[in-house]
Amino acid sequence: IHSNSNDDCIEQDLLISGSIRVVDKVLFSKSCNRDSSSVMEWGQSAEERPHQGLETQHSYETEWDMVNAISFKKKTFSNGDGALNHSQERYRWAFTFSVTDLRTITVKVDSWSSLFFKLKDTSISLPTLYFHQGGVSEFLDSLRRCAMLSESPEDESCLLVSTVNKTLSQSFENLLDDNNFGLVHVNRILTKDKYALSGHWLEQRYKLKKDPYVTTLGGFSKVTNYLYDAFRGAEEQQRPPEERADLLGEVIPGLEINHQEEPGFEVITRVDLGVRPDVQRGEPLSPEQWGGHQDPEGRVVNVPHLKQVIFKGGLCHMLRKEVWKFLLGYFPWDSTLEERKAVTRDKTDEYFRMKLQWKSVSEEQERRNSKLRDNRSLIEKDVNRTDRTNRFYEGIDNPGLVLLHDILMTYCMFDFDLGYVQGMSDLLSPLLFVMENEVDAFWCFVSFMDQMHQNFEEQMQGMKTQLVQLSSLLRLLDLNFWNYLESQDSGFLYFCFRWLLIRFKRELSFPDVLRLWEVMWTGLPCQNLHLLVCCSILDSEKQKIMEENYGFNEILKHVNELSMKLDIEEILRKAEAICLQIKGCKVMTEVTTLY
Repeated sequence: IHSNSNDDCIEQDLLISGSIRVVDKVLFSKSCNRDSSSVMEWGQSAEERPHQGLETQHSYETEWDMVNAISFKKKTFSNGDGALNHSQERYRWAFTFSVTDLRTITVKVDSWSSLFFKLKDTSISLPTLYFHQGGVSEFLDSLRRCAMLSESPEDESCLLVSTVNKTLSQSFENLLDDNNFGLVHVNRILTKDKYALSGHWLEQRYKLKKDPYVTTLGGFSKVTNYLYDAFRGAEEQQRPPEERADLLGEVIPGLEINHQEEPGFEVITRVDLGVRPDVQRGEPLSPEQWGGHQDPEGRVVNVPHLKQVIFKGGLCHMLRKEVWKFLLGYFPWDSTLEERKAVTRDKTDEYFRMKLQWKSVSEEQERRNSKLRDNRSLIEKDVNRTDRTNRFYEGIDNPGLVLLHDILMTYCMFDFDLGYVQGMSDLLSPLLFVMENEVDAFWCFVSFMDQMHQNFEEQMQGMKTQLVQLSSLLRLLDLNFWNYLESQDSGFLYFCFRWLLIRFKRELSFPDVLRLWEVMWTGLPCQNLHLLVCCSILDSEKQKIMEENYGFNEILKHVNELSMKLDIEEILRKAEAICLQIKGCKVMTEVTTLY
């Protein structure tokens, strides 16, 4: 630490040498349960440490003493005449804090590499740490084991810090059961995991076997229900806004939630988007129109016009089995009929080779393949509750369910790394319903998953990116509404998570899902129509939300109750109008990347 503010002129006696490390500490509760948390500590070198005169907190390592960061106020210790004792001058800089309290890290490389830690509690100011002998990269790599570091879009030298609440992440396993929307309390010591967690609203569950991130991601299909009940609590007690924001930030790592008002934050807010144009929807593409877009050899011609017709009106149902294969890229638009027959033969052979791989696994082999067992178990569980009210999947021993199961199991052979994550059955179900063919449904599903893959990956990067983009888009479109949501700790639109994760599959009726998806697959009017659809829905609901003065809980509940009550044609009409309104604006700020 340079105790002199002039970094370019450092005297030797003003350098405070020390070391910094991240420590995983075990915390015990009065009930003898325990949890772990990561703590960052900085202390001066042992040979320079004073041995008396300070009130310290003793670490589990005898040579390591520190001052708690909560009381870090650069205290002045006098030696009788007002002057600082030299050893006290050195020791007053020691600090420790929980990694979960860390907001940002500023990394600078000048004469020396340095790190500056900014905590969520802005009343605490920490000194800049200078690495005279290197080690910045090694330290940050160590920190990444317990926190996610992402570059700030405003300042490339600033790293945003987010931590995963282990208890919260692990507890999402209970969301996989349809009837479990409330709190889970485990009243036994969990011998398998060797520890139990105590707490009012979240506890570790024994049957969590898969990776917590994967299980958490699966549970997000019911995240709005869960959060509503969790924050409501047994006695309807309201959590402080800061605590609710912290908890939501931990649910989705990598997203920072503002706890305080920031002057100048509304930098993009004064853009005049102009009048929103009126938009009319069209009629579905007819068989006659489809036939008119094919040459004698079967090639599809005038594709841009064809996509425009589909975007404006969708497809009549009898065409979906054929046209969806083109929209999803299973068949090239310029392929001939004979070429498509050859593709089908090759893809059929490839599919059944992969299917044979898991079909031929013996019981003895499966006992030694935990990932295959876990995938099979989760698939069987999800298949038995996917669209069971649809005639294609209803009833016992329905052949549609068998195909759904077999396609998902085969996909695990196609993509070993991803395997199966809950929510994927929701994406496959409409495809199989339309194709009525195992092989065609599989390859269309593969193409659809190529678009959706990041939504289901362990780091959930696709979901984080979409939520950030959606928040920026809504802030541009309707600042007043966005500010209202922000005031209710809802500015990052976490209640839209399920919408984005499975593309409104559980928000719309089955026919409306088919219409929305085929419209989105045209890539018109932009590649992120689903974000405009979110804005369209919120635009229709904002008046009720604001007039009723809905708070955090009520917003979550209201959005969740929109399921099966939405008009897809009205949503698409407004989404297109919003897009045209933005494209017609001369000043495009923060949403350029959406198009």
